[in-house]
Amino acid sequence: MLKGFVMNKDQVQGRIDKAKGKVKQVAGKVTGSEKLKDEGTVDEAAGTVQSTYGDTKEKAKDAIKSGARKL
Repeated sequence: MLKGFVMNKDQVQGRIDKAKGKVKQVAGKVTGSEKLKDEGTVDEAAGTVQSTYGDTKEKAKDAIKSGARKL
């Protein structure tokens, strides 16, 4: 792991869900299953939202730490 680079649980889970969604989409295309492809699209979108939320939490935490150091 990179020094100083830690991901929170929302970032990690969001990226996992995003990857699972991509896999479902490909599986749906290969098997011809529109339902599986659609589930993958939904999972990927949900993963994107969750990881973005986690990224935002980290940025807010960093901003608070930076502000506290200036005091």
